[in-house]
Amino acid sequence: MIRLFALLIMVIPGIFAALGIKLMRDMTFGILQPPFPYLWIQFLCGLIFFIGGLSFIAGFIFYRDRKRGKVQERFKKNEHKKRQAGD
Repeated sequence: MIRLFALLIMVIPGIFAALGIKLMRDMTFGILQPPFPYLWIQFLCGLIFFIGGLSFIAGFIFYRDRKRGKVQERFKKNEHKKRQAGD
């Protein structure tokens, strides 16, 4: 059940990113979708959907890799420095 929930968490932003690409593509070919009155508004909404979905997926993967220690040294959390700064 937990894996299914995790899959849904990854699929929903992927759908938003795909919708963003579709809206931007339709604007390029001059196809106006119903909820948008102007092509440039359609393009901006598509860009926001795409960047939002992509950044969520990238942040999820980065968080997971950081937790497992599979990132470069500069991206790893340094608990030792945080403890010294607090003391």
